Amino acid sequence: MRALNFLLAVLAANLFTGCAGYHLGSVNGDLAGEKTVQVMPFNNQTLQPRLGDSVTQALRERLQVDATYRLATSEPGDLVISGVIRSYERDGLGYLNRDAVTTQNYHVSITVHVTIRERVSGKLILDRNVKGQTLVNVGPDFASSERQAQPLLAADLAQNITELLTEGAW
Repeated sequence: MRALNFLLAVLAANLFTGCAGYHLGSVNGDLAGEKTVQVMPFNNQTLQPRLGDSVTQALRERLQVDATYRLATSEPGDLVISGVIRSYERDGLGYLNRDAVTTQNYHVSITVHVTIRERVSGKLILDRNVKGQTLVNVGPDFASSERQAQPLLAADLAQNITELLTEGAW
C-alpha cells in the first residue's frame, strides 16, 4: 500500500510539472495578429531558376499559417522582411548499387541572408544567414526531381525564418 501511494505521488508530480515550461500565446510579447509583416521578393544570386519566387511565396504562406503576424498585402507592413539567396548546394548522399558514380539521393540546401526591419523606426530586428534543406530522390529525370523538391526546400527555409521572427531569437 505504501509503495502504491509513493507511485501515485510520483506520477502526480510528473503530471503537474510536465507543463511548467509551456507558455500559452506568443513568446515574443506581441499579441497574435497585432503587427503586420511585409515580405519583399527575395533576390536570387544563384543559378537555380525561380528559387526567389518559391522562397518568397513559401514565407508568405508560412506567416499566414503561423498567424503571429498578419501578412500585409495592400499596405506597408509594420515589419519588412527582405532576403538574398546566397547559395544553393547539392551533396550526393546515396549511390546506385550497380554504379558507384551515379548519385541516387541528394541533400540540397540553401543559405539566405535575411533582414527584418521595423518600417517606421528602421530598427534592425534580424540580420543573419538562415538555412533550409531537403532531400531529393533522383528519378528518371534529374531536373524534374530537383524542381519538384524546390517547394519543400523553400518551405523548410520559410519555417526557419518564421521561427526566428516569432520566437524572438534575435
